[in-house]
Amino acid sequence: MAELSELEGPVDWKERCVALESQLMKFRVQASKIRELLAEKMQQLERQVIDAERQAEKAFQQVQVMEEKLKAANIQTSESETRLYKKCQDLESVMQEKDDIIQSLELRLEEQKQMRLQEAKIIEEKAAKIKEWVTVKLNELEVENQNLRFINQNQTEEIRAIQSQLQELQGKKISCVSTPKLSEGQRLSGLTFGCFLSRGKSPPHEVRSEEVSKMASKEPEFTEGKCGEDSATILSCSASGLYTSLIYKNMTIPVYTTLKGKATQISSSPFLDDSSGSEEEDSSRSSSRTSESDTRSRSGPNSPRAMKRGVSVSSVASESDYAIPPDAYCADTECSQPEQKLPKTCSSSSESGKNEPLEKSGYLLKMSGKVKTWKRRWFVLKGGELLFYKSPSDVIRKPQGHIELSASCSIVKGDNKQTVQLTTEKHTYYLTADSPNILEEWIKVLQNVLRVQAANPLCLQPEGKPTAKGLLTKVKHGYSKRVWCTLVGKTLYYFRSQEDKFPLGQIKLWEAKVEEVDRSCDSDEDYEASGRCLLSTHYTIVVHPKDQGPTYLLIGSKHEKDTWLYHLTVAAGSNNVNVGSEFEQLVCKLLNIEGEPSSQIWRHPTLCHSKEGILSPLTTLPSEALQTEAIKLFKTCQLFINAAVDSPAIDYHISLAQSALQVCLTHPELQNEICCQLIKQTRRRQPQNQPGPLQGWQLLALCVGLFLPHHPFLWLLQLHLKRNADSRTEFGKYAIYCQRCVERTQQNGDREARPSRMEILSTLLRNPYHHSLPFSIPVHFMNGIYQVVGFDASTTVEEFLNTLNQDTGMRKPAQSGFALFTDDPSGKELEHCLQGNIKICDIISKWEQASKEQQSGKCEGTRTVRLTYKNRLYFSMQARGETDREKLLLLYQTNDQIINGLFPLNKDLALEMAALLAQVEIGDFERPFSTPAGHNQCKASQNLKQVIEKFYPKRYREGCSEEQLRQLYQRLSTRWMALRGHSAADCVRIYLTVARKWPFFGAKLFFAKPIGPSSSGNTFVWLAIHENGLSVLEYTSMRLVVSYVYKSLMTFGGCQDNFMVVINTHSKDRPTEKLLFAMAKPKILEITLLIASYINNFYQQKAALHHLSAPALLSAKTQGPHARAMGSQALLSNSRPTKGPTLL
Repeated sequence: MAELSELEGPVDWKERCVALESQLMKFRVQASKIRELLAEKMQQLERQVIDAERQAEKAFQQVQVMEEKLKAANIQTSESETRLYKKCQDLESVMQEKDDIIQSLELRLEEQKQMRLQEAKIIEEKAAKIKEWVTVKLNELEVENQNLRFINQNQTEEIRAIQSQLQELQGKKISCVSTPKLSEGQRLSGLTFGCFLSRGKSPPHEVRSEEVSKMASKEPEFTEGKCGEDSATILSCSASGLYTSLIYKNMTIPVYTTLKGKATQISSSPFLDDSSGSEEEDSSRSSSRTSESDTRSRSGPNSPRAMKRGVSVSSVASESDYAIPPDAYCADTECSQPEQKLPKTCSSSSESGKNEPLEKSGYLLKMSGKVKTWKRRWFVLKGGELLFYKSPSDVIRKPQGHIELSASCSIVKGDNKQTVQLTTEKHTYYLTADSPNILEEWIKVLQNVLRVQAANPLCLQPEGKPTAKGLLTKVKHGYSKRVWCTLVGKTLYYFRSQEDKFPLGQIKLWEAKVEEVDRSCDSDEDYEASGRCLLSTHYTIVVHPKDQGPTYLLIGSKHEKDTWLYHLTVAAGSNNVNVGSEFEQLVCKLLNIEGEPSSQIWRHPTLCHSKEGILSPLTTLPSEALQTEAIKLFKTCQLFINAAVDSPAIDYHISLAQSALQVCLTHPELQNEICCQLIKQTRRRQPQNQPGPLQGWQLLALCVGLFLPHHPFLWLLQLHLKRNADSRTEFGKYAIYCQRCVERTQQNGDREARPSRMEILSTLLRNPYHHSLPFSIPVHFMNGIYQVVGFDASTTVEEFLNTLNQDTGMRKPAQSGFALFTDDPSGKELEHCLQGNIKICDIISKWEQASKEQQSGKCEGTRTVRLTYKNRLYFSMQARGETDREKLLLLYQTNDQIINGLFPLNKDLALEMAALLAQVEIGDFERPFSTPAGHNQCKASQNLKQVIEKFYPKRYREGCSEEQLRQLYQRLSTRWMALRGHSAADCVRIYLTVARKWPFFGAKLFFAKPIGPSSSGNTFVWLAIHENGLSVLEYTSMRLVVSYVYKSLMTFGGCQDNFMVVINTHSKDRPTEKLLFAMAKPKILEITLLIASYINNFYQQKAALHHLSAPALLSAKTQGPHARAMGSQALLSNSRPTKGPTLL
């Protein structure tokens, strides 16, 4: 018993009671919370029940009202039948009268037809007489032409005999016509092919068409490449190497040529066999057309006989365009001046004072047919035909080629201001002049021949987003012409067609008088007589600039008339508030009072938020379809604003925002409309009331990040944001954020794609106004880590990389050679380089759209774009200023090449390199026998296995047995332990030092198959693109086969489905060589752009060094090209050692 009492004694009942009481209190608190929650739920349910009852009562009342209306309608039907019967009788009588009028008009029409037939017979008789007279004259001229040719040949022979005598007598002076061509050929050779030559003269050589034809006859027909994948890629970039846009489909491969040491794009699509025209084909065609061209040249519009008869091209073209303007009888045409024209295409005129010169001759460089080389030819433009000869002395012989010009021809000027692309119906020709001025003269005369009274070709289409555009009829001084009009800023440009890039003229609208003309007093017959079939329902707008004559614009529909009248009035700076819609008139009134805050106009219902939909658009739109689309757009905005944002159902708001903004990007006319709608829906009539749902401001932020409205809506938007900006409220914070978006869009321009899912999520859920860079995305590096970089809606790739380089401590891309890449949305192992002024948000959006199109039906939002930052252009001179981060990333990029078999090294060197990387990433190797426990030994074996898988070449570890792997682990551990105590920086330095001993370190390798008579059937090679040129390596050993420096590359790019390189060999027997390689289509584009980037980068560095004029820098820079042999080199057996250097 004593023992039992001792066991029960230590229990403290008080403490136990206190513990139980505390637990009881907790349970009571929990019970009270549960009761409160239940009470709240009950209240919510009661409210919902009450709301449901109210809605049911409203619905019941509405049903009763509808029933009463139906009863009233049934009563009224009987009374309206008698009225309808009377109306029907009236309409029948009116129809009878109309039928009588139609019969009388038909009789008149028959009479007019008979009269027209008689006139047509008379005209046919006159035309037959004229044709007979012209035929007789042409025969006479042909006889005269043959006599003149015979006399010309005799005189030429006499001149040659006299020249040979002069050469014998003088000995020093050269008076032959063909001799100066050699000196010009020397100069041109240095101009065209001397990409990286010094200023010394290049050896003279001639390019003969006979040699080219022999080479072309030996070449087999091109076979289609095996890799024609229609995968995603970047569009062709400009000559400066900047990518202008990014689209992950519809790949096009450009073609570049080297002129004056710079890579210039001459075509945005691959060459075909006859893309530039073969000289042999042109020669055969020209032989049958020479006599015809001579005949036509003497009877053309610019011939002396035509000029005597007073025939001019302009009069012939405008004869059928005649129309009578509304005030043609009262306007003083002698005093009125035409609207301001752009510079004429030709400054000189002929004797008649009306016709411009249509003939010209001179030297030009022409790209040949199959072998894409530049050849110097003497071109003669005469009678609407372009003939080319080998020299001026050969003009009496058969021409080597013939280019027939027609109205369908197009002339496009190149990027280097010396090259022009002449496209005919069958071929595309590339011509290069000695200077930009000479090319400008040629383009002017060619434009005259094509009867395009265009502006100076150097003056491209006006920059800026057009406010309005469309096809109108312009009437000036009694002549009408159907033109494509574009309103940019305060100037109205008009073109011959929508595709034309050169305006026919322009009209300055500032302070001009713009008004609509009443056509009730005009005669419809006058307009219909012009031959343009203008209906009597067209509308007329007159534009009367200061101190100039009026110009009339004839518009076919009322919607277009209202749109043009409003925008022209705004561009003229008029204060007329009676044009445009009601919303536009109110904005004009606000603009006149400079947005006075106390004005009652601000409280007008049209400018304030409305719960109901709109019946008509807020702005004037040119078509009824766009007006319907604008009303739908307002409904979409209402759905976006009124529906509460819920995170699980956020896809609803994303789809609404993307669809609405995509419509505005597709139809730019709606951009003003949606901005005005959002301004309206974010305003309240009474300032003290709540500003409305927050989603309106969020949608406005997304909108102004894509595009901005035109004046005066931009002024209204800025004023609206300024009045609502307040950092104390959430609405005011969004207004401040919208102000930042407007400034950034004005700075970097409009976007190209709709907002992505990420952009909309960040705007709706993450309070973007708290950050100057509201969006962020990770950028991955080759060592497996990533850096999160912030950006906004208008951030370009250049700005994005500046932020990334500041965060990571790296140099600018121009100094480091690094570039930003994206993966392919299809999931293929393709990368796309991003450079230039592309916006990051556009890249993400287009990648997202392409991913949805290629993976339709799958779960959306699972994959996002992956950005990678790695080296693209490697220069040995840039290694001096490398940062530690750049060295580390270059090390891992080299390791990636080693693993994939793109770097030549033996097994021992591969183990040593793997040990260095293991020391960098893991640190000192822990010996397995350092502790008796087995944990350390297991960890060491795991580290060895991980190092072999990550850093050892795949081709060496594949097929190894367990015993071989165990020996490999043991050898690796020995080399790894030898590096104990070495820092990561020392290992990186040793690794790069060894790797740079390979001559092609930093080069990009491309797998290719040569196509040609010399290549065997199953031969594969590597094409290495590096800082000094293009090298061909063996596929297995990676030994150098042949190397070409960049200064020997003449043309490179796509040719059908293959990669083409034209080499200048500097030999007399075979001056040029054309190489073709079968490659995958994305790789052809990548290698083409990479070569162009290297050439242009070298050109820029050379220009900078020339300005610095530092002998040390120049000597160091020129060591690179001379270290590698120029042109073709034989196979070097000792190009690299068979065993790599020892590291330890």
